[in-house]
Amino acid sequence: MQRLRDPQNGCPWDVEQSFATIAPYTLEEAYEVADAIAREDYAALRDELGDLLFQVVFHARMAEEAGLFGFEDVAAGVSDKMVRRHPHVFGNRAEREAGVEEGSWERIKAAERAGRADDRSALAGIARALPALKRAEKLGTRAAAVGFDWPDTRGVSAKIQEELGELEQAVGRREQARMEEELGDLLFSVVNLSRHLDLDPEKALSTANAKFEERFRDMEAALRESGKALKDLSMAELEQAWRLAKKRLA
Repeated sequence: MQRLRDPQNGCPWDVEQSFATIAPYTLEEAYEVADAIAREDYAALRDELGDLLFQVVFHARMAEEAGLFGFEDVAAGVSDKMVRRHPHVFGNRAEREAGVEEGSWERIKAAERAGRADDRSALAGIARALPALKRAEKLGTRAAAVGFDWPDTRGVSAKIQEELGELEQAVGRREQARMEEELGDLLFSVVNLSRHLDLDPEKALSTANAKFEERFRDMEAALRESGKALKDLSMAELEQAWRLAKKRLA
């Protein structure tokens, strides 16, 4: 990485990069790691983990050039953090004998956040670059930890109905900005419901995406075999084709 970043003899593309320009590639590589795991392609996983590690090295090298920190500091920092957050493994004898305590991980993390004077909010440290569903889940969890939450799913379900009604009103008035705002509120409320049901909204939506894709591709294939095209069918015919695809894949 040092040679790639060398201003005289390095790669021009690598030399001109910054934290901001590399960040999208870091996210992309993390998603490709997750994709390889989902496909159970472990040869690809090995390669993708290497690509992700390279991103860490890239950022660490740029930080070292700026006099901020180096790769060794990154490795030492995460090592110290894991030791600190696992007293039942790395702590003194009494801590090890006590074993894992319910909620200890979050309590330790909360104490770490409290030590940062720049942000005292219960929502501090939730990355803005997280996927929106995951960030909504984390925001709801943090708020719930300090008592800002519905006591059960009934309150969340009622909120979803309320937000759906407000979205329908905005749609009726053709208020684009208001529609976007109300749709966001509705999605946030649905994420809160998933949290109350102890479900991962990102995983649930990924499963729904995969199911839709499988059914849609099956429907396309069946129509091609019959010499038909999607664009030539009526809504009633499309609905029938969709129902048949669902039945075939049930």
